[in-house]
Amino acid sequence: MRDLGLYIHIPWCIKKCPYCDFNSHAVNAETPEKQYIETLLKDLEQDLKLLKEKRVINSIFIGGGTPSLFSANSFDILLTGISKLIPLKDNLEITLEANPGTFESQKFADYRSVGINRLSIGIQSFNNQHLKELGRVHSAEEAITAVEIAHQAGFDNFNLDLMFGLPSQSNAEMLNDAQTAIKLQPSHISFYQLTLEPNTYFHKFPPKLPESDDIYIGQRQAQQALADAGFIQYEISAYAKNNIQCQHNLNYWQFGDYLGIGAGAHGKLNLAQPDNIVRTMKHKKPEQYLQDYHAMLTTIQASDLSLEYVMNQLRLTAGFNLKHYPLVTGLDISSLQPALAECLTEGLLIKQSDQILCSEKGWDFLDHILEKFIP
Repeated sequence: MRDLGLYIHIPWCIKKCPYCDFNSHAVNAETPEKQYIETLLKDLEQDLKLLKEKRVINSIFIGGGTPSLFSANSFDILLTGISKLIPLKDNLEITLEANPGTFESQKFADYRSVGINRLSIGIQSFNNQHLKELGRVHSAEEAITAVEIAHQAGFDNFNLDLMFGLPSQSNAEMLNDAQTAIKLQPSHISFYQLTLEPNTYFHKFPPKLPESDDIYIGQRQAQQALADAGFIQYEISAYAKNNIQCQHNLNYWQFGDYLGIGAGAHGKLNLAQPDNIVRTMKHKKPEQYLQDYHAMLTTIQASDLSLEYVMNQLRLTAGFNLKHYPLVTGLDISSLQPALAECLTEGLLIKQSDQILCSEKGWDFLDHILEKFIP
């Protein structure tokens, strides 16, 4: 049975951050937690009817929003229900996104006891001024306490999210954030630049950001600190220690299949190559989703598959294998041409046996590479 990821979206959060373009909604009343869990299971049951063969879930990622607003009992009901609908791989990775402002010792011990074995903690910064500017509801002190609680609850595999290029952030402050995260001994760090995404408060009212050249210098300094501490960059914004990479996200980037359940959740299913590879989407508004959880399907055109594939795979420092491409797209390697040849000639990509990866130059001009694969 082929592996399949499962993404679960919990759309509520304490407060909508000004930079956030995810499908999240500030809590203004009691959340319909019980009804939402029941709907998620109905949603999954409906999605499973799309599959043409038996599959097994090899990773679960519960994102949001702020999933840690929900109780451990709700996630116990959800995970138990999932296991009755589809086989789960032994010792699969089950990640829960968590906001430091929602950490309680007993609550996170309970999460661990119901089977959640990985956390992704949204720190963003350990500087209180920057946290305030980002609209975060926690302080630097609460962030550190949250990580201590994660350790105490038995989580030896967790990610810390950090942003850089923040308004008024100096390179020394950027480096301090990375160094503070390292000292807290996570297994994984996500380190990514603040971008002003459309349909966000920051896009409508842009804050003054540091100069791009200064950000680049600070980024390199922080990346060196991560490397010196044993955190190996394996994706544009992902750094793992002891090779403990995020299995769920690896599946995305390697063009694997995954189901997406919950308000605004996306999925991708390879139903038949190359003409029936589809993306699924659910209604974004929680109220609408609770009434209609059926998937809306969009077929990826065969002419777009090359771009879709390299857009994901080239996020990885290891790139992709030419023998893998036809296996997951159903297309011949020739469909990557002439863009692939141009990138190799220009030194943007490197070919090592059958492996294609970005050169140091290409890593800095990934958007330029992708433009060449646009049909």
